Amino acid sequence: MNSDIFITLFSRDIKKLRREIEQYHSENALWVPLPGTINPGGNLCQHLIGNLRTYVGLTLGGHAYIRDRDAEFNQKTFTQIQMLVELDTLHEVVINTLRTLDEQKMEEEYPRHVVDLFPEQSVRLVLTHLLAHLSWHLGQINYHRRWITQTPLTQP
Repeated sequence: MNSDIFITLFSRDIKKLRREIEQYHSENALWVPLPGTINPGGNLCQHLIGNLRTYVGLTLGGHAYIRDRDAEFNQKTFTQIQMLVELDTLHEVVINTLRTLDEQKMEEEYPRHVVDLFPEQSVRLVLTHLLAHLSWHLGQINYHRRWITQTPLTQP
């Protein structure tokens, strides 16, 4: 894949992620765990923001970011409105970073001190992995959101 294809696919999926978060009918709905699952939609979204801000924005684009991976899964870091703002920022950071990557940069090794995934890990391969990771969690969020918005919430 070249950078134009990555731009198209990351843009599409980050916009889909934003639409999913918009469609939760309440702040509380983002954080309701489903039976048999570990992470509600809010935590998965926080994780995707941290993941892409770190591995694309910071590492490849030099956009300042400090990640707290544990908080992504264990805290309500963002309100729904804040999450939407963060997703708008994420889209801008990821797309602007991808626009800077030429074919030579795509073939360079992704820094192993940041993440060590594959024996030979070009920037292109890691971006492909990150796109699959985004799509996987996007599907989980879609399932969570559809289940939650179709089922009345019970208060503990």
